[in-house]
Amino acid sequence: MAGKLAISPLAPERFPQLPVIAGVEFATAEAGVRYADRTDVMLARLAPGSTVAGVFTRSATRSAPVLDCQAKIAEGADPEAGAAILVNSGNSNAFTGKAGDGSVSEICDAVSAAAGVPVSRVFTASTGVIGERLPHDRIIAKVEALVSSLDADAVESAAQAIRTTDTFPKGAGAVLETPSGTVRIAGIAKGSGMIAPDMATMLVYIFTDAAVPQPLLQKLLAGHTGVTFNAITVDGDTSTSDSLMLAATGQGGVTVEDADSLEGRAFSDALHGVMLDLAQQVVRDGEGASKFLEIRVTGAADDTQAKTIAMSIANSPLVKTAVAGEDPNWGRVVMAVGKSGAEADRDRLTIRFGDILVAENGWVAESYTEAAGAAYMKQPELVLSVDLGLGHGAFTAWTCDLTHGYISINADYRS
Repeated sequence: MAGKLAISPLAPERFPQLPVIAGVEFATAEAGVRYADRTDVMLARLAPGSTVAGVFTRSATRSAPVLDCQAKIAEGADPEAGAAILVNSGNSNAFTGKAGDGSVSEICDAVSAAAGVPVSRVFTASTGVIGERLPHDRIIAKVEALVSSLDADAVESAAQAIRTTDTFPKGAGAVLETPSGTVRIAGIAKGSGMIAPDMATMLVYIFTDAAVPQPLLQKLLAGHTGVTFNAITVDGDTSTSDSLMLAATGQGGVTVEDADSLEGRAFSDALHGVMLDLAQQVVRDGEGASKFLEIRVTGAADDTQAKTIAMSIANSPLVKTAVAGEDPNWGRVVMAVGKSGAEADRDRLTIRFGDILVAENGWVAESYTEAAGAAYMKQPELVLSVDLGLGHGAFTAWTCDLTHGYISINADYRS
């Protein structure tokens, strides 16, 4: 990709101080997969006894690493052997045929031998350009050095290494007290473009020192995905490489066996918070983004229809360009509701920009002024609320505006 991208104006001030997760070590390397003079490979090694859950893209053209990870998690290999995760940026190893499968196999073999982890417990991911063979020999050449440099404190470096068009590394964490002791959660993510729900449309790795049985870990991960990573969009396009993995090392002394226990509820709430933080950071780093937009839909016939409407608004180029231009064009919101296919009644519809009542009862609100709407749209963070007046269905989505920057980034992506 040509040139260095300016850091998103919506980026956090700094990478957060994440809790160290006992039983997880990280290392990074410069393999030159596509980028020069930057780290592009990350290795994480998990202690014996670690359970692993995952949710992946449902794209019909899933990458070779995604297919391999899905198969291994479904097989449920013995967690007592530990696990390893290797991620490369710059090349997605997607739509690469049998060569892509071969690359995954060779990388897994190399990591297995160097890290002392069975091949069945080595998970890989690749992100970047689609349709180009992965130069896996460059990655394999770095595996021994990666293993020898593993460090429990290197999570920020890991977040840096998995970036593609991201302008900042993404991390989130939580420390919670339960009746049985302290639990720590830390996660990293990459994602900036090709972001639309179906699953996470990014790479996300979350780690906890709690001991959690794999079925429960999988259930919690899948449940929270629907209202975090499946509630964001940047451009409406779904990646071939989406991978969201959650690992529990069991090294912290707290066991979570029941989702309804005090420990279970506390852990679930904290996990949701970490996932939502990471998901929103992806939106804040949307390619070319200058505005962060929260879309709240209430009063729908049911939650499913509320989500349909929320994502119709969030993915509308006309809504997103109006936001970019700071134009309070509420008619575009009406359009997006109408085209969604969900149930709606013109005369029951209510629209708000922040606390400003914009439209109600099928027409513009008597109290609304264009000046108030225009002033609100100048803010970098916006809330757009729609109430359907039909029922109790609700859903919240997050997106960003659509600017000339998005076009420039993607027009130059391979050059």
